[in-house]
Amino acid sequence: MAQEYSRTQRVADQIQRELAVLIQQEVKDPRVGMATVSAVEVSRDMGHAKVFVTVLGSDAADEIKTSVKALNNAASFLRGQLGRRMQLRTVPTLRFHYDDSLQRGNYLSNLIDQARSKDSE
Repeated sequence: MAQEYSRTQRVADQIQRELAVLIQQEVKDPRVGMATVSAVEVSRDMGHAKVFVTVLGSDAADEIKTSVKALNNAASFLRGQLGRRMQLRTVPTLRFHYDDSLQRGNYLSNLIDQARSKDSE
C-alpha cells in the first residue's frame, strides 16, 4: 500500500524550496536571469532529480536556452550547497529543464477567449 505523501515527494519539495533560495541568492551568473523553480521530480533511488524552471520576463527561446544551460553548468555547485543545507545521505544529481506549462496555459486561455468572443458575435 503506497503512502499518500512519499519520501521522494517530500525530498523533492524540500529541494524545490532550497533551490529557489539558492538560485536567487548564491548563483552569480547573469545568464540565469529571473529563473524560478516550478517543480522537482526525484527518482525512486534518490540518485537523480529533474528540476523544472521557468524564466520570468523572457519569451525568447535563445534566452531561455542560455538560462537553462547556465543552470546546468552550476548544477554541481548547487548540489554541493544542497548537501550542506539538507540532511540527506546522498544528494541527487541535478538536471535542469525548461517548464513551458505557463506558456501553454496562456495559449489555451487565449484560445478559449477567442472561441467565447466568436460565440457571442
